[in-house]
Amino acid sequence: MFTGIIEELGTVTAVEQQGDSVALTVHGPVVVQDARHGDSIATSGVCLTVVEQTPETFTAFVMRQTLDMSAHGTLRVGDRLNLERAASVGDRLGGHIVQGHIDGTATVLETSDGDGWRRVRFSLAPALSPLVVDKGSVALDGVSLTVSAVSPEDTHPDAAWFEVSLIPETLEATTLGLRVPGDRVNVETDVLARHVRRMLRLDAAAQSLETAAQPLETAGSEAR
Repeated sequence: MFTGIIEELGTVTAVEQQGDSVALTVHGPVVVQDARHGDSIATSGVCLTVVEQTPETFTAFVMRQTLDMSAHGTLRVGDRLNLERAASVGDRLGGHIVQGHIDGTATVLETSDGDGWRRVRFSLAPALSPLVVDKGSVALDGVSLTVSAVSPEDTHPDAAWFEVSLIPETLEATTLGLRVPGDRVNVETDVLARHVRRMLRLDAAAQSLETAAQPLETAGSEAR
């Protein structure tokens, strides 16, 4: 588990194709200072497992599904990544609960700068739109953020969008300060929202089956 509070900006130093997966090596001296084989590190929101490390770098494998679902599929040497070690028991939860399991990506639509801060609007896949709510939490490239605005409810699903406001610290300490229109970011919606949607879908499916079964039960009773 992570909290979405970035500890360090890392740099990709190697991307090696190995079958369907990629061996990714990242320079991140802060997060590897106490890392051990098998530890979890969030890399721009994607939870990866350390398989090798040096005093300043770590290597992890990125599976095909992750490459397809996230922006990691286009990583190149020199790209920057937001890094965070897994939370420990007793740590402060400064952001929100982040699992490191990406739901997909969002694309920067537009940005506008205020007095030291920046408003960023992102497009959102129709399947994810119900999970992003005004004043709710969302992780973008692993950064815990509060949603500042969402598209009106009557917006066509294919045109759904949401906005976040980035303070100077976030602009300076994370990759979000580098994003421009057209860039993709990794999105993880709030885990509580995902569980609620799952329960509602199961409940609706159960009710549908119950409704469909009622005529059959009635017919069976009449036949007897």
